[in-house]
Amino acid sequence: MIKILHTADWHLGKRLQEFSRLEEQKLVLEEIINIADQENVDLILLAGDIFDTFNPNHEAVELLYKTLRKLSENGERPIIAISGNHDSTQFVEAPDPLARELGILFYSRYDSIIPTGKLDSGIEITKSESGFVELKLPKSDFPIRVILAPYANETLLKTYLGEGDREAEFREILQEKWKHLANKYCDENGVNIFVGHFFFMKEGEKPEAEPESERPILHVGGTQALFTKNIPSQIQYAALGHLHRYHSVGHEHCPVVYSSSPLAYSFSEADQEKKVVLIEAQPSQAVTCKAIGLKQGRPLYRMTFEKLEETLTWLEENPYCFVEITYVTEHSIDAATRKAIMKAHDGIVNLIPQIKNPQGQEGFHLKVEDLGKDMSHLFQLFYKSEKGQEPNEELMEIFREVISQSNEA
Repeated sequence: MIKILHTADWHLGKRLQEFSRLEEQKLVLEEIINIADQENVDLILLAGDIFDTFNPNHEAVELLYKTLRKLSENGERPIIAISGNHDSTQFVEAPDPLARELGILFYSRYDSIIPTGKLDSGIEITKSESGFVELKLPKSDFPIRVILAPYANETLLKTYLGEGDREAEFREILQEKWKHLANKYCDENGVNIFVGHFFFMKEGEKPEAEPESERPILHVGGTQALFTKNIPSQIQYAALGHLHRYHSVGHEHCPVVYSSSPLAYSFSEADQEKKVVLIEAQPSQAVTCKAIGLKQGRPLYRMTFEKLEETLTWLEENPYCFVEITYVTEHSIDAATRKAIMKAHDGIVNLIPQIKNPQGQEGFHLKVEDLGKDMSHLFQLFYKSEKGQEPNEELMEIFREVISQSNEA
C-alpha cells in the first residue's frame, strides 16, 4: 500500500484586495509539510493553480521552491505538479530539468514528455508519454501510473478542437486521449491515478459555483464542464483542482475529489473548512480517502451590524481574521463611525452601508458585486428599493440624459 497526499489551488502570491496573504501561505504550507511527514506520505499530487498569476513575484516563486524541497524530503518523496488556469505553462515547466533530480515533476503542456530514468533517490520514471507518467518507488513492488490533465488554455484547445460541435468534441477528444492512455498502461498490477485541473461535474447535475476569486474556466460551446464519466474506468482516484471547496463530485467508479484551496481566498469561501486529502492505495483495490482539515491562516467573515458598540466589540473579540462588514444605517456611514470601525481592526476588507428605509420597505443594499455595474443599473436598484417598483422607461431616459450631460461636462 502507498499513501498519496492530494492538494491544489495554492495561488501563491494571491492578495485579498490590498492585503497580502504570503505570510499565511507560508504557515499553511508548513502545515501541509507537517501532515505529509506525520502520515509518512509516499507521493504528493499538486493539482494546478500553483501561482495566482502568469508572472508571479519572486517571493511567491521562492516560497514554492522552498516548500517543494521540504515536501520532497530532498528528493526522497516524489511530487507531481500540474498547471492550472492561473499558471503560465512555460513558467511552470521551466525548472523541471533541475527539479526532476529532486523527484519533483512539473507538467503543463500536452505535448511534453517527462524523460524516463532512475533518479539518485532510487525513484524511477519507468514509462512516459504525452499526458502520462509511470513511477516506481524504492519501497514498492508495484508501479504508480498517473494520467496528467493540466488546464488546456485557449491556444492548446484550438490545437485539439475542430469546427463541429466544439463542446462535445472537446469532451470526446480528452476522453479518448485518457482512455487510450488507461488502456495502454493502467492494468490491475499497479495503482492508477488521474490528476487534473478542469471543471468536472456529473452529467445532468447542477454545476458547482466557481468561487469569486477564481478566473472561470474557458467556456467551450457555452459550457465549461467535463463529466465524471469522461474519466477512464481503470482510474482508482481522480485528484482535481480549480474549485476551492473540498467535495467529491461523484463516485461512479472511483472518488472524483476537489481537495480545496489551502486558504479562503474570497468571501464566497468564508464558511469553508480548507483541507488536504490523504489516499491509501494498492493495485486492483478501492482506495480509502481521508480529508484532513487545515488550521492555519486568517478566517474570512461576512458580518452585519446596526450599532457601533456591537461592531467594535466583535472586532475586538476577533482580531485574527479578514472581515467584510455591512453596516445598517438610516443615512450614510458618518465619518466618525467609519473612522472608529476602520481603526479598530487591521483586517477590514470592505465596509458597506445598508440604508434603512423609514417606510419599512427593504433598504437599498449595495453589494460588492454591484460596484462593477453601470449607473443605470444602480439607479434602478435604488429606485426599486425606495418606491417598491421598477422605474418606467420615461424616467430612465431622463436619468440617462442627465448622466450623459454630466459626462460631457
